[in-house]
Amino acid sequence: MLETSASISRQYIDAVAVFEALEEALEEAAQVRGGMYWHAGPPTSPDAKYLVRTTPAGAETSLGSRTAELDAIYTRFTQRKRESAERVSGLQAALMQQQRLNRALRVGRVDPLVVALLNRLASTKLSEHFRVVGTHALYAYEAAAGVRLNAETLATRDIDLLWDTRKRIIFSTQLARVDSSMLGVLKKVDATFRIRKGQKYTAVNKDGFEVDIIRRERRANVLLDSPGFSAVIVASNGTMARMNTVHPATFVAFKRWMSTQAERDALKRRRDALQADTVQELLEKYLPQLSAN
Repeated sequence: MLETSASISRQYIDAVAVFEALEEALEEAAQVRGGMYWHAGPPTSPDAKYLVRTTPAGAETSLGSRTAELDAIYTRFTQRKRESAERVSGLQAALMQQQRLNRALRVGRVDPLVVALLNRLASTKLSEHFRVVGTHALYAYEAAAGVRLNAETLATRDIDLLWDTRKRIIFSTQLARVDSSMLGVLKKVDATFRIRKGQKYTAVNKDGFEVDIIRRERRANVLLDSPGFSAVIVASNGTMARMNTVHPATFVAFKRWMSTQAERDALKRRRDALQADTVQELLEKYLPQLSAN
């Protein structure tokens, strides 16, 4: 592994600050989604006004006839909505600038498809149902540690998404809200994704990149119940996304266990051991605060 240069480290820190500020701004904006307006009363009471709250889906709810209290609610809502929109717009412009700098300074090296996929999961509110496990989790660990791991450790042509099936109903409800299926979500990122024959939880695109939705991974509960870990990763084109994965110590323990499974391919077992050793070294040298936890 190699430590990133001072210039790359500074740019990553600056870019993450903007990315996280935009995350917060988007959360605030979600609280003022929809709108409010004053609705005129019936012809028999032309001077009457009723405050109506609207949802993004078009539903309307009357909050009652006009009062000083409702006037104040309307004023606060419209002000918050205006300020929120201005903040989101400004931060989106700032993020675009940071992503251009990321690209110019070669801050990132993650496949842009992975970043686009994670951002799609985030924008559809589905990311909370998945944890990235397997080789791609290493990108989160190296970003947090400020290092770059060697190509042998990171070599892979698929991304494993561990699905928390304990929240199946909530997940299905959210998919319905975005009027899609999981394949539909993937196709918004790359229209060439198709389900592999006989493997209904694996999708592959025209370049052979696979997305595996893991449901019954051995020791899956260990991975789901372990402390979570997240870091902002950067693609080779400068774009950014938050990756949610498992705690590095959990990754080490899981990979060590995988490396001892006799039925597993020998080449994969050697890579499991290599990845476990690598992340253990990251913990000890660069992330001691996590090792202590």
